[in-house]
Amino acid sequence: MAISQKHNEFVEYIVDLTQSIGPVYSKRMFGGHGIFLDGIMFGLVFRDTFYLKVDKDSREKYKSRGLEPFSYQRQGKETHLNYFQAPDEVLDDMSVMRDWCNCAFAAALRAAAKNKTRTRMASISNYQS
Repeated sequence: MAISQKHNEFVEYIVDLTQSIGPVYSKRMFGGHGIFLDGIMFGLVFRDTFYLKVDKDSREKYKSRGLEPFSYQRQGKETHLNYFQAPDEVLDDMSVMRDWCNCAFAAALRAAAKNKTRTRMASISNYQS
C-alpha cells in the first residue's frame, strides 16, 4: 500500500508539533508511521489520524472524552493496541500537544520499563533452569 503525499505531510506536521518535548522523529511501519522520542514509540499516525500511547494510568483521560482506540483486524478479529486517538485540539496548539505527548511518553516509558523487567526475569528463569 503506497503512502500518499498528503499522509506524509500530516506525519511531518505531527513531528514538527511534537518537537516541544524533544527531538521527535517518525519511522514508517505497518502502513503508518510510529512517532518516537529517545527510541521509544509514544505515538502513531495511521490513515491521517494521530494516536497516543496509553496505559492504566492514562486510558480514562481518553475514554472520558469519547476518543477512539487504535484498532485493526487480525485473523478476522478486531485487535486494540494501547494507543488512543489524540484530541483535535492537540493539532492546533503546541502547548496542548506538549501536555498530551508528555503524558503519552510517560506511558511509553512505563511500558518499556515493565517489558525490560519481564525480559530480565525471563532470562534469569531460563538461566536457572
